[in-house]
Amino acid sequence: MATLAFMLAANNIWHWWIGVLLTFGAVLVTVVLVAAYLKSVTSQHYPGKRQRRED
Repeated sequence: MATLAFMLAANNIWHWWIGVLLTFGAVLVTVVLVAAYLKSVTSQHYPGKRQRRED
């Protein structure tokens, strides 16, 4: 019976860490996507020296 209790406790801890890793990954992906979007929008509004059109 002690091994069953240990297995249930270890299983709960394992699931907790998977949840932490998945949450961290989701937050990281969200931050990267927002940063890429803002960079894309800002670069179109304020073109740099290489992107300027010569009329």
